[in-house]
Amino acid sequence: MWRDRRVTDFLGIEHPIIQAPMAGAQGAAMAIAVSNAGGLGSLPCALLSPDQIRRELQTIRQQTAKPFNLNFFCHKPPADDPQAQARWVARLAPYREELGVANPIVMAGRPPFDDATCALVEEFRPPVVSFHFGLPDAALLERVERTGARVIASATTVAEARWLDEHGADAVIAQGVEAGGHRGMFLDTSIAAQVGTFALIAQIADAVRVPVIAAGSIGDARGIAAALTLGAAAVQIGTAYLLCPESTISPLYRAALKRAEGHDTVLTNVFTGRPARGIVNRAVRELGPMSADAPAFPTATNAMLPLRQKAEAAGSTDFTSLWSGQAPQFAREVPAAALTATLARETLALLGAR
Repeated sequence: MWRDRRVTDFLGIEHPIIQAPMAGAQGAAMAIAVSNAGGLGSLPCALLSPDQIRRELQTIRQQTAKPFNLNFFCHKPPADDPQAQARWVARLAPYREELGVANPIVMAGRPPFDDATCALVEEFRPPVVSFHFGLPDAALLERVERTGARVIASATTVAEARWLDEHGADAVIAQGVEAGGHRGMFLDTSIAAQVGTFALIAQIADAVRVPVIAAGSIGDARGIAAALTLGAAAVQIGTAYLLCPESTISPLYRAALKRAEGHDTVLTNVFTGRPARGIVNRAVRELGPMSADAPAFPTATNAMLPLRQKAEAAGSTDFTSLWSGQAPQFAREVPAAALTATLARETLALLGAR
């Protein structure tokens, strides 16, 4: 079996494979399938209300006795900036006119991990809790730790990894620049300074005391074996699961993912206000990829979402955030449990052949 069992033993899982939490692209079904297959399934909670999280947790508890992960964002909500919002609304005005979209909607936003969501962690006591954009404040983190949950969090630089190690993370996710979705950046906001997955793994493994989990365009046995060889004790995989039947992405998104190649993805802030990797479409080409007009995360979504809704209704992904890592070709149209088992089997065969 696996030679390095620091993460598998630590998290109580059979295979060193963590299904990346993908907000808006999956729910409890994928987490259950991966956990039951011996990996660590994850439930993304960033877009869910406390009541929605509760319902998903009840489903998970009913359908698996295996360890699973709850993932939360812990960003700092932005200060009100009417001028920035006005600039963004003005920048998108030609598209609203073209599509016949009314004024931007006002959304509640994405609240970070808070007292209400922490209370759910205390009630349901998930085996693993993970965070993106750093860690919550010390009082909330202490409450999580008292439940017995293992705490893991994303780092995009060595400095962030050291910070997480020093502030209570039990394992660090080394999120390379190739990874799909939002960058976990919280200390260094420079996109130009972001590091590739395989360079980052080794550097973080040498810099921290806790186990390292590799993330970023890892989707087949070769990538998993390489990550483990470089010092990771597990991998986190997202894009490879997006074509599984448990994925909740739309048919339009699925079609775009099937057509995409690695050079079709870029880092962009035009959908939410934070850098995230996705497939290039009209919005990314014409507004970005990185736009100085995009207001702070997550408020850029307010003006963009009505455009997305109108375009998708007409069969277009021109304004859809098509999150994907740089290896979309690794996505497989098989059940998530089968994909997890296949990745584990193929990786063990490859490592055993050395």
